[in-house]
Amino acid sequence: MNSVFKILVTVAVIALVIGCGGRDVTRTDPDTVTDLSGYWNETDAHMVADSMITQCLDGRWLGDFSYRISRGERPLLPVIVVGGIYNASSEHINTDIFMTAIEQALLESGRVQIAAGGTGRGEVRSERQDQTIFSSPETAAAFGHEIGADFVMTGNIGSIVDEEGSTRSMYYQISLELIDVETALKSWIGSLEIKKMIEW
Repeated sequence: MNSVFKILVTVAVIALVIGCGGRDVTRTDPDTVTDLSGYWNETDAHMVADSMITQCLDGRWLGDFSYRISRGERPLLPVIVVGGIYNASSEHINTDIFMTAIEQALLESGRVQIAAGGTGRGEVRSERQDQTIFSSPETAAAFGHEIGADFVMTGNIGSIVDEEGSTRSMYYQISLELIDVETALKSWIGSLEIKKMIEW
């Protein structure tokens, strides 16, 4: 009986030590490229956003818009709303992070203005409404002064997965379109492909 008790205590102690081992977590620089699984990740989101915005700002549409400005039709930089980026891929992709990366890259270019869209716009309008009730008339934001968007950017992310044995190929195609709000004409279309090979 005594030896059985000792064995049980030993097993319990070993299980406790193994169970408390936990994981090692190392903090890294957010700019560090990490690609553990081969699936879409934050590095892909930022790389694609930077590349696509470079394509977009090099497009003919911006020169055409500048010509309209020079004729006095609109004394502003073009205003863009980044609309829905739809995930048509085979995996879960947080498109909100991708949309924010696109907005940031556009804004930092200094060549366009970004208008709030979706829930952001709703929150601003709700705040403006609240100010008419709770803020002093001198400090309350006025209605009817929003800058209308000239263009809406939309797009999608698609993927193809091919797997054989211990090799997997991940192919992504990202497409963006810039649509003129007034005419509904597509002013620019850009695309980018990413292909990854994963061995295990």
